[in-house]
Amino acid sequence: MICYAVIDTNVLVSALLTSKNDAATVQVVQKMLSGEIIPVYSKEITKEYREVLHRKKFGFSSELVGYLLSAIEQFGILMEPSPSGVTLPDMNDLPFYEVVLEKRNRNNEGYLVTGNKKHFPIEPFIVTPNELLEILNRESIDPVTAL
Repeated sequence: MICYAVIDTNVLVSALLTSKNDAATVQVVQKMLSGEIIPVYSKEITKEYREVLHRKKFGFSSELVGYLLSAIEQFGILMEPSPSGVTLPDMNDLPFYEVVLEKRNRNNEGYLVTGNKKHFPIEPFIVTPNELLEILNRESIDPVTAL
């Protein structure tokens, strides 16, 4: 199953910081790089990715950041969301929320994957990395062979 996902910056940071290859954030990024997850983004989101991932405190190499951003831009879907008028606890998260709303308005598909669900309204399409992996696993099970 292929799914569309707006990936919050905190998921990317967590994936790049962890040394655990089986971490949910790492698995989400791996599935994005393999094409199972199609990233959905806006210019504002890639601007934030670029700024945050280049922070010295993380120590990510320019090559690694460049590779990740290039993959997102090359294989993802660029969207220009309409303003939602929504107020969030952290308004810096608004671009992510508006992009997932735009994607869902077009074809009722897409998730927002974040480590901070409390920053967003309670919606079934706002999920943690673990929840997205559960959704992907559930939907990839063949009902005939699962018996």
